[in-house]
Amino acid sequence: MISDIKILKRRTRIWLLLFTIGLLLSGITAFPLKIEVDLLQKIVGQGTFIESHFPDLSEWISIVHIGINQADKDYPFLFYGTDWLAFGHIVIAIAFVGPLIDPAKNIWVITFGMISCILVIPLAFICGPIRGIPFFWQLIDCSFGVFGIIPLFFARHYAKRIIKIEQSS
Repeated sequence: MISDIKILKRRTRIWLLLFTIGLLLSGITAFPLKIEVDLLQKIVGQGTFIESHFPDLSEWISIVHIGINQADKDYPFLFYGTDWLAFGHIVIAIAFVGPLIDPAKNIWVITFGMISCILVIPLAFICGPIRGIPFFWQLIDCSFGVFGIIPLFFARHYAKRIIKIEQSS
């Protein structure tokens, strides 16, 4: 029984670490937005090799590049919003320390994460069109929720098994 719980806790922690690292990276990469979009423009934007294969993607990246650079020049305070977005990701990642320490006692955090992943989808499909985001990019945004829920699903599954074993002993 004890060895079963240890194995289940290890598996749970692996899945939670995968999710938490993804959340942290997602947040941290929101800070250097202009640098990233400049690089993306050079690789994928209009005038690149990619444009001949994915013209809509290249056009969208170029539009975003122009917008980011214009905002940086004239309205740099707008990036304060993405700083808060990054901070939010980091704070949510910190919440997963509890389940990493004790998955069974903190299963509610895992469930919260799963609900959040599901809510990414309606957010993308409601706010995306309002903000003029192309449909293919809304799908990319949805993928964060779809791929994010996978490690949480497994972590929750293992945490429930831990609870069941602990209750039966």
